[in-house]
Amino acid sequence: MKKRVGILTSGGDCPGLNATIRGVAKALYARMGDNVEIVGILNGYHGLINGEYKEMCEDDFRGILTLGGTILGTKRTPFKLMRVVEDDKIDKVAAMKKTYKDAKLDCLLCLGGNGTHKTANLLSQEGLNIIGLPKTIDNDIYGTDVTFGFHTAVDIATEVIDRIHTTAGSHSRVMCIEIMGNKAGWLTLYSGIAGGADIILLPEQPYDIDRVCDAVERRAKRGSNFSIIAVAEGAMNVDEAKMKRKEWTAKRAEAGYTTATNRIAAAVQKKTGMETRVCIPGHMQRGGSPSAYDRVLATQFGSYAAKLVEIERYGVTVALVNNHVTANRLEDIAGKTRNIPEGCELLTVARRMGISLG
Repeated sequence: MKKRVGILTSGGDCPGLNATIRGVAKALYARMGDNVEIVGILNGYHGLINGEYKEMCEDDFRGILTLGGTILGTKRTPFKLMRVVEDDKIDKVAAMKKTYKDAKLDCLLCLGGNGTHKTANLLSQEGLNIIGLPKTIDNDIYGTDVTFGFHTAVDIATEVIDRIHTTAGSHSRVMCIEIMGNKAGWLTLYSGIAGGADIILLPEQPYDIDRVCDAVERRAKRGSNFSIIAVAEGAMNVDEAKMKRKEWTAKRAEAGYTTATNRIAAAVQKKTGMETRVCIPGHMQRGGSPSAYDRVLATQFGSYAAKLVEIERYGVTVALVNNHVTANRLEDIAGKTRNIPEGCELLTVARRMGISLG
């Protein structure tokens, strides 16, 4: 029986999206041949809401294994607004269900992060046949040991830290490098250790600025003329950790520092007297070609999703657990964040290595 399979990519782009799309398509064509039709939904849930889609052919999926970004386009469509009817008077959930029906889809594959999975679960609960695929450089999707895009971002962030070492040493500076990751610090922890950072500040471990400065001064007393601080963009100090988001964002704005990294740099320079600079690689961390690891992982995930389509197992998302590709129920993982637990082995490794966690 012929199946029509929809695919969309939602949220931030990252290396490995195209490799995953390719993995799904090639596996479907290999297993089902002429009995499968693939429909590309353009620009994520925005396209699903507005009826923007196109029928695709095998040629569309050739030559994209190494390509960064997403051939389908993507937009951020916040989950919290999905059931809100805004000025355009569009009932988004009804519109998405209509597009699914109009495109004659038998199922829809949703590639994305936490927000994408929450909406995927919503659509599943609305009766659509949904399969999720876990994408994010933050590695913070619950129920999977790793997401595609993460390892490539680690490589990029590590290279940034590597390169900062030479300028930090040459100018006797403290360098604060802001690494992506608002709620989870996996990317900062991995790249910080891989890049030889001296101090690593994570959202899960509220920092004390005095301890950060003490670590810098200890290094200086031991003869090190520079320090590297890897800061997750979501890092907060012990006082902020006790506040609500509105409170600490207002306090930062009042002080003139919109990010934790800029405020940390200013405080370190003031308290230690060492010249301090900020480096923000930003969206470079999510750009470009996927690493070999992510190409393999994306292909594993894509081919497994194709198998789920074939056996008609829906309402799930693909995951890697103990090096085994499997699937979790969407309702079990939607809305949950995979944070770094206190007992994480890499935190122990960092502390053993003398890395300060603030």
